[in-house]
Amino acid sequence: MTLTDSPTSRARTTYGAVLGSPHVARLLSGTLIGRLPNGMAPVAIVLLVTTDGGTLAFGGLLSALYGLASALSQPVKGRLMDRHGQTRVSGPTAILNSATLLALPATGTTGSPALTVMIVVLGGLSAPPLEAGLRALWPSVLPDPVRRHTALALDTGTQGLLYITGPLLVAALTTAHSPALALAVTAALGLAGTALVLTAPPSRAWQPTATRVGGAPGRLFSSGLFMLFVALVGIGVAIGGMNVWAVAMAERHDTDLLAGVLPAAFSTGSFLGGLLYGHRTWPGTPTRQLLTGAGGFALGWLPLLTLPTPAPATAVAFVPGAFLTLIVARSFTITDTLAPPTRTTEAYAWLILSIGVGQAAGAALAGRLADHPHALAALSAVGGALALAVLLLSLPGRSPARPGRHRRWGG
Repeated sequence: MTLTDSPTSRARTTYGAVLGSPHVARLLSGTLIGRLPNGMAPVAIVLLVTTDGGTLAFGGLLSALYGLASALSQPVKGRLMDRHGQTRVSGPTAILNSATLLALPATGTTGSPALTVMIVVLGGLSAPPLEAGLRALWPSVLPDPVRRHTALALDTGTQGLLYITGPLLVAALTTAHSPALALAVTAALGLAGTALVLTAPPSRAWQPTATRVGGAPGRLFSSGLFMLFVALVGIGVAIGGMNVWAVAMAERHDTDLLAGVLPAAFSTGSFLGGLLYGHRTWPGTPTRQLLTGAGGFALGWLPLLTLPTPAPATAVAFVPGAFLTLIVARSFTITDTLAPPTRTTEAYAWLILSIGVGQAAGAALAGRLADHPHALAALSAVGGALALAVLLLSLPGRSPARPGRHRRWGG
């Protein structure tokens, strides 16, 4: 893997100092709010379909289509952002996404399945690329690498909370009123979060390097970047397999709550691991840190092979989650190093897509293995081992790479 590796110091910072830096709290909170629909819309769509009298299978199909369309369109939206800036891309997509979410209950989901599918796919395609956009802003908002390291870890570690908070909020709104209200709130949150980001000075002034220097787009996929994305597919396989394994555990032990508790334990581990990781800069190069995270992630799944009971299984799910933020944060750092400076947002979007594709593949494979408990329990470990093996195999022949560069928003 062609990485520029340099040892990091044991410098420290505080979350208060990072969040107190100009625009950081606004950008982070805006992105989290604007991305809540990613965790809310798929659940709200299923509930809307079943409330309208449709089948759970149709609701599940629509939910999967929304997520798949959102993931597959990320690189295109990232490339458009690299060419035209954040406001011209995220603004219109957020409006269109919210409009589709409001249109679903208005048109109904059972009268015309084809129209419903079209609306859902359009909604997924138009999900604003806030995550990739935020990662592109950090170098200009936080020039200090120590504070930027902490912000990236906090940013990455809190992503899992979206998939805990979002479904819970949808369930509460549906119980109190209806799925239509849940979709309306989802649409409003998406618009509000996106507006909070896009009206911030760093986002309004951010320009890709190509705009500033008139550079050509450049070749995106070096061998190192390609291998990194392949490794992240393995990480996604482990996560997707874990979600289905949690449902299987709930059925096996006749405890519906486990289907939510086990993924929540994994996400909690990611959040707390991110807090620990971001509190300071750690020794070792980015590559070594990535390998450490991938090794811990892969080993953390091995206890599942013993088919543990619910309490130990919950503890097991926490362990690999604790390494996830390290993996994702360092993957973004390495991507910034390997991608051409004119296409960094697009590269970040491919990184996000790689994990998403792995999750979909992991869930599909796990569904096939649902009747084979040992094989299902081993799937997440296999995904983690695949990621670690790809990273190890891609290390020989390292050579320096040009670091990504962006114009600072302030000048």
